[in-house]
Amino acid sequence: MYTALIIDDHESMCDSLKYALTNTGEFVVTGTWQSATHVELYCEKLRPDLVLMDVCTGGDASGLDAAKIIRERFPDIKIIVMSGFDEITYAPRAREVGAHAFIFKSKSLDFFAEIAGRVMRGNTYYPEVKTIPMPMGEAPLTEREMEILRLLCKHMTNKEIAEELYISENTVKYHKSNMLAKTGFSKAVDLAFYMISHGWINPRY
Repeated sequence: MYTALIIDDHESMCDSLKYALTNTGEFVVTGTWQSATHVELYCEKLRPDLVLMDVCTGGDASGLDAAKIIRERFPDIKIIVMSGFDEITYAPRAREVGAHAFIFKSKSLDFFAEIAGRVMRGNTYYPEVKTIPMPMGEAPLTEREMEILRLLCKHMTNKEIAEELYISENTVKYHKSNMLAKTGFSKAVDLAFYMISHGWINPRY
């Protein structure tokens, strides 16, 4: 039997996931919490085999930040990151911090249970990369361009972005120019507004 910890600020989601995992006969859910704040303390105490972590948790705590901490401190713990938003950067960022799977909450409970079992058997799961519908068509932005665009949506300056990504300001400007050419926008602020207003990027998480 595997032990699992669920972090999600919706009680109904915690209950549903607990039921789905327990019903497989493979898992025992040892705890559920609404916030990812200090989740490493829960892992220290409970030592779960698997953590299912929402990106947006109570107290504005980022599940992605928490997943990174868990992977650094408890490398044997498997992590599944999940989200109810179609935010385009969550899946690649979950992969970057070392999560073993990323699942959109629109998937069925049976799917969650299936992926949980597969992760515990050493597999990983990530959905296909989403494309962004733009006024000029679908924008094939590179991974670096998406990183810069996400930081733009956080209202960071070229200098702040350069410092965050350890690149030069000229490199930031180069990527911004490419993004505008691909998406058909004339200003970076308009592109950022489009991404936020359409739910493609959530600057809070």
